[in-house]
Amino acid sequence: MPRPGFLMALCLAVGLGAGAAFDRWASMTFVPSDAVSDFRLMSESWNTIQRYYVDRAAVKPRTLTYGAISGMVDALGDTGHSAFLSPGMVKQLSVAESGRLKGIGVQVDLKQGHVVIVAPIDNSPAQRAGLRSGEIILSVNGRDIAGLPLSRVVGRISGPVGTSVTLAILDPQTHHVRNVTLVRAMIQLHNVTWQRLPGTKIADVRIAAFNTGVDRDLRQALREIQQQQLRGLILDLRNNPGGVLEEAVAVASQFLTRGNVLLIRDANGKTTPMPVRAGGLAPEPPLAVLINGGTASAAEIVAGALRDAHRAELIGATTFGTGTVLKEFPLADASALMLAVQEWLTPDGHSFWHKGITPQISVALPPDATPLVPSAERDMTADELQSSKDKQLRRALEWVATQIGNGNAGSDQTVKPPAQAGSRAHDAR
Repeated sequence: MPRPGFLMALCLAVGLGAGAAFDRWASMTFVPSDAVSDFRLMSESWNTIQRYYVDRAAVKPRTLTYGAISGMVDALGDTGHSAFLSPGMVKQLSVAESGRLKGIGVQVDLKQGHVVIVAPIDNSPAQRAGLRSGEIILSVNGRDIAGLPLSRVVGRISGPVGTSVTLAILDPQTHHVRNVTLVRAMIQLHNVTWQRLPGTKIADVRIAAFNTGVDRDLRQALREIQQQQLRGLILDLRNNPGGVLEEAVAVASQFLTRGNVLLIRDANGKTTPMPVRAGGLAPEPPLAVLINGGTASAAEIVAGALRDAHRAELIGATTFGTGTVLKEFPLADASALMLAVQEWLTPDGHSFWHKGITPQISVALPPDATPLVPSAERDMTADELQSSKDKQLRRALEWVATQIGNGNAGSDQTVKPPAQAGSRAHDAR
């Protein structure tokens, strides 16, 4: 049986398309009695637009319907999570979770009426062009996007591989506006990359997103790190937009031995723990976790779990603040509602929804700096690393090195394989 939220959205999509017949729709049992006047108001608005709006070419029933649904979801205030997805966006989400994506490679969301960049995707045209978390998109191909539903903005940015799109980008810190032209491409997503930092016994492990298979890729990386007998870890979750909940639980469990990864609270206030899974590969080496304003969703779960367990030091800037469990509700035309149906809490019961997770060590990245990634570190010297503009990574390196120097990463605390390989009860891959 469809959930109540799905019925309301379906009724809106169909009922608005037959505005003159509103009274007949309103009399049906699936319209709540206390919502009849609200549906009549929407019907009146629809009919007024149809009759009087001067730009007749803009009066497209499906566009109006999508705009109405988007506005309804946006009114919930779950910025960065609950959303309406057009059929094209549903397909794109499915492809992204499988590790492939086409476009410019940027996650956007509505925040205080602006289309804000949550995070550029690693190895994407957006990342190469220097787009940064927190920047605001003002126009697409010279057309102002103020007031447009997010689905329409994404539609304007999307397009065939090999074609170009020009965005006007506002830096909210400097108030500088620049035009950036990007060529859409097929993007191969690499969930996990890592690199031994030059001149150290410390590995920089980058998780770009929590797509399907990230735990498998992380375990492979940790085995390689163990073979090189490295003694400390930096886990880079900056500009990680999140992904699959199960992958987040599995990833956090690689660094923990007991306790919970998170708590899940439903609409009735019932709290269900999600326990740590046995068999983690790296429960002991000193660990610093890099976070910033583009760290969201599943990435925040991992950061919160490691902080509450006193397993890692969080370094960087406060995270995005996406703290709810999404459920997809398919609609009749292959579009969908992604709605928050449960709230995530850290193991100690702290909510980070709309607030984010604050690092123990706050380090701002200079405005002209781009976070280093393992592929860029591969050919760097130790001196080049120390002189880089990535102050967050440098601070994490300093912290982990200090822990090693204090004897917290002796020769018996390198990354180790589990006592019994393949014994993870919850690992089905």
